[in-house]
Amino acid sequence: MSASEANSELEASTIPAPKCSNVNNNNSARSSRVGSAVSGASQDMDDLAEQRFGWCGWHPQWLQRFCTAKWALFWLCWGGALQGLLVNGLINVSISTIERRFGLRSRQMGLVASGYDLASFACLVPVTYYGGRRGASKPRFIAIGLIVMGLASLVFMLPNFLVGQYRATIGEANVCETESILNSSHTVGSCEAASTSRAGESESLTWTVWLFFGAQLLHGAGASPLFTLGVTYIDENVSKKMSSVYLGIYYTMATIGPAIGYVLGGQLLLIYTDWMTVDPVQLSLTSDSKVWIGAWWMGFIFAAVMCFLIAFPVFGYPKSLPGADKLQLERVSEAHATKPVDVGSESDESGQLTKKLGNLPRAVISLLGNPTFFFLNLAGATEGLVIAGFAAFLPKQIENQFSISPMLSALVMGLITVPAGGGGTFLGGYLVKKWNLACSGIIKMCLTVTTVAAFFTFCFIVSCPNPKFAGVTTDYNLDPRTGPIALDASCNINCGCSRSNYDPICGINGVMYYSPCYAGCGQEEHVDSLKHYNNCSCIGGNVGWVDDGAASSVLGPDATNLKCDSTCQSLPVFVALCFILMVFTFLATMPALSATLRCVQDEQRSFALGLQWIKVRLLGTIPAPLIFGALIDESCILWQEKCDEDAGGACLFYDNYYISRYMWLLALICKLGSVVFFLGAWWFYVPPRTPSNSNNKSEVI
Repeated sequence: MSASEANSELEASTIPAPKCSNVNNNNSARSSRVGSAVSGASQDMDDLAEQRFGWCGWHPQWLQRFCTAKWALFWLCWGGALQGLLVNGLINVSISTIERRFGLRSRQMGLVASGYDLASFACLVPVTYYGGRRGASKPRFIAIGLIVMGLASLVFMLPNFLVGQYRATIGEANVCETESILNSSHTVGSCEAASTSRAGESESLTWTVWLFFGAQLLHGAGASPLFTLGVTYIDENVSKKMSSVYLGIYYTMATIGPAIGYVLGGQLLLIYTDWMTVDPVQLSLTSDSKVWIGAWWMGFIFAAVMCFLIAFPVFGYPKSLPGADKLQLERVSEAHATKPVDVGSESDESGQLTKKLGNLPRAVISLLGNPTFFFLNLAGATEGLVIAGFAAFLPKQIENQFSISPMLSALVMGLITVPAGGGGTFLGGYLVKKWNLACSGIIKMCLTVTTVAAFFTFCFIVSCPNPKFAGVTTDYNLDPRTGPIALDASCNINCGCSRSNYDPICGINGVMYYSPCYAGCGQEEHVDSLKHYNNCSCIGGNVGWVDDGAASSVLGPDATNLKCDSTCQSLPVFVALCFILMVFTFLATMPALSATLRCVQDEQRSFALGLQWIKVRLLGTIPAPLIFGALIDESCILWQEKCDEDAGGACLFYDNYYISRYMWLLALICKLGSVVFFLGAWWFYVPPRTPSNSNNKSEVI
């Protein structure tokens, strides 16, 4: 064999070796890629399994049509509407009725109203911190909250069944009995007389305050995830451009909820509270009577059932919806320029609780060091104070200021709240999207609309003169009265009347009297569902006293157990101005929320909302009902008389001038504070230098 042949044979024998080596390497690389693909596919399958709609491992394919952001928004909107219907609708429209039914004061009902925000304040940190962690199920937190709200509604209605039946009038006729006044049995003190004529009515019912308060605590605890975790759940599962629209719809439904509660609660007040056992016609009572108590408790049964029903589909939603991860990768952060602080790593599933808790103070300090976030919180507190205060007591103010029934007052509130509150909230979110506003532009929008709203607070100056009330606002001879209350007069001094028997009537002269006895009426007649009074000595001197039954039937009764018709025509003007005020107030709510979400780091959003709501509640919504209730009590000029000094007693008559001025000053001060704080948020905002995509870490802007 020649040398060349040997070399050729050697090449032939050695060439395949590299080829086999390459094949092996390629196979190894291919198997590595296949293994990676299999593991990646397995991970994707796990992620898809975690993003399916269902309950307890049951995730049928036909249910996955509901696993979208639109359907999640649909159920969350119902949850938000129920919260508004309960807390800001049914409860607020029933405040004046509950006060009269249980003999409570506005201060006490202010405490009840603040219980909701006290519980929210206590629950927001744990709910937003642990519910906002990576891997936590926000829908599960929200669903549990809805169940707690349903239980709270059942607790709130319990006092109606734990006390005796309501007695609107005393058993016998509450008329002047001059012939019996000489009898010693009628010269006893008013409390003793009341106890004999109204068995059980002198019992103190102030203990019911604590039951109402406990129910409100449960309401607050149950609702705390709705507007923190619910907002972030929506924001995380939709695009940045559509986020403001979705949140606008969510908050619009939350605003419509109170309006539905006002209308529903107002209609239920037309039903007598003890309709199952008592026929109000037999008592000659109508819904226009001053002592009428409506079925305030019935709406809470409906609300409880709805809370339980809505909680069921919310339980079925996954931690994140399909496509949420891609949306998060495309999101651009607009956070105020601060050093990023990790709220807490969620990579460990079983330990390091101490480390997570240790990150909590750092997260708080980081957020408090953000001046834009800080001033937005203060603006939210002043806005929350005025909104919470008027939500609780504006129906009562309208009822007393314009001398209308609780049902009509609730209807007026509903008509204002639906278009103004709901429309303003939705329009605010839409304008942010329409104008494509950045964070700075959003804050300037809030500043502008709040300034306009501050101007329209003068609507509360629109008021009516005090109705004529004999012995309170006018003398029995119809001259204006400026001195202290004097229900006793020469026309009723021998009637032996008791202030414990409050049964107001309206005389034919348009003057209201404390009771038929104080009007000097000697005859009571039941006609259909009304009571007619004749031979009234305190009214007869002004309209021609009639002592003949036949003549009185021709001329009509001296008085009836109805409210006197108000001659004030200012209600339409008040409604129009209040409508404009409410539009511009709610026009800032959605943009302010968007600005709050944009000016913080992405992973701090849930915690930032929780911290913001703590400040809003601590500085705004918690003290608001207490402040408003105290000032409303200060404007009372006639209190219900109670034999038990500790029993308190509801206010029977308010001074319209003072109640309107107090409300105007509170609204103006709060709105001016909001203007100053929005100005500070805009002034100190540092816009982003170079936007960058937020991947796993938040970006500095």
